[in-house]
Amino acid sequence: MKSLSVLELSKLYNINRQTIYNHINKGILSKNPDNKIDFAEAIRVFGEPNKKQDVKDPVKIDSPNSAEILLLRQQIDMLKNQVSDAKEREAFYQEQIEVMQRLLKAPEPHMTTFTDQEPVQPSMAKTDPEPEMAEAKYDGLTTPENKRIPVPEHIEPEPPKRGFLSRFFLPNG
Repeated sequence: MKSLSVLELSKLYNINRQTIYNHINKGILSKNPDNKIDFAEAIRVFGEPNKKQDVKDPVKIDSPNSAEILLLRQQIDMLKNQVSDAKEREAFYQEQIEVMQRLLKAPEPHMTTFTDQEPVQPSMAKTDPEPEMAEAKYDGLTTPENKRIPVPEHIEPEPPKRGFLSRFFLPNG
């Protein structure tokens, strides 16, 4: 039977030489002692060749540069996809921020905030001339700003706490 080299086999079946070497390393394809592959073995693994041609034609070997260029183009495409995904995410998050800002009302410009207030200097602070009057005004129901704290009308007193055994031996009460 006819024996073919790896280069001739790759040309005949129009497959990469590395694929053939991978099949040999995995044990799918076997070599003869003269490092050639039997044609019957190639038909068993790869099937009938697509086109009949002379296997002695020169084979164009891929240059390493073309493989690198192909790899770089794939990486460029992958990076372009990642950038477009990132832009879509950014637009989505920007839209979410705008929605949240519309939901949260910003402070009015005429309102004073804590940072807008002027600090009080200790020398300029007002002193209360009658501290006894200030204590008399504060009865526990008002805050220092003289705002009334609402007190509930009726509060039921809590029942006295009972011990563990009294829950079983004393009547409910």
